[in-house]
Amino acid sequence: MKKHLFAIAAATVAATLIPLAAQAQAVDTIAKVKASGTITMGVRDSSGALSYTLGDGKYVGYHVEICQRIVANLEKAAGKKLEIKYLPVTSQNRIPLVQNGTVDIECGSTTNNATRQKDVSFAVTTYVEEVRIAVKANSGITSIAQLKDKNVATTTGTTSVQTLRKNERAAGIDFKEVFGKDHSDSFLLLESGRAEAFVMDGQILAGNIATAKNPADFKIVGEVLSVEPIAIMMRKDDAAFKKLADDTIREMQKSGELAKVYDKWFVQPIPPKNTRVGLPASETTKAAWANLNDKPMEDYAKK
Repeated sequence: MKKHLFAIAAATVAATLIPLAAQAQAVDTIAKVKASGTITMGVRDSSGALSYTLGDGKYVGYHVEICQRIVANLEKAAGKKLEIKYLPVTSQNRIPLVQNGTVDIECGSTTNNATRQKDVSFAVTTYVEEVRIAVKANSGITSIAQLKDKNVATTTGTTSVQTLRKNERAAGIDFKEVFGKDHSDSFLLLESGRAEAFVMDGQILAGNIATAKNPADFKIVGEVLSVEPIAIMMRKDDAAFKKLADDTIREMQKSGELAKVYDKWFVQPIPPKNTRVGLPASETTKAAWANLNDKPMEDYAKK
């Protein structure tokens, strides 16, 4: 009987140690990719010029290109060429997939906020977003106050959901929230008339308008609803990988390459239709580049 109990106790201890060992391995991304020879990059299908698909498994954009530079430096640290696996993520699953080790680096349009910092880490901010309203050009809507009793689209799992509700309360008006599963789905709600406005990051709105069938049918209007730092995301408590990512971005900023890559995706014509998003870097984004940091959006709200 004692032997049997001892065996059970030993098995229990082993079962406890195995997950801890796996967890320790999971937060050492450099060792993980060196062992596997692959890195999994979380990307988005329709996050404006930050990250979007060209089809056939090809992903491009400002954050995708920055992440590719990070991977190039990761290859030097690992001492080997790495295969990049592009995994499309959504607003709902991106954080869990980073936490559980499925995604090594998320290169989409994720807001760095205090709540998320409890679960994941962020590289230094590479883009500062302004949440705005997109409407049909002939709608007559110019402000949030005019959304009373109207259907307003936003994307499930984004900070824009909270922004929408906060502004709804502040304006003292009621509107009906309708949710897209991703940004292209939310834009389709506006395009098809199922929503009369789409509230989201300005560059995501501009990117979806630029690639719409008739871009002139839409416009971005109204006041800035929220200012949010957008950053590349990785697992928490992996200091070596975060330093590598941050150092890569600092090198790009110092050489002027960060501004050039931004210009390539936000100002110049971009594939597949050679349309322009038409969003030169804002003063807030330039200020973030001049003083690179990983402060959450709550710090921006204090200003």
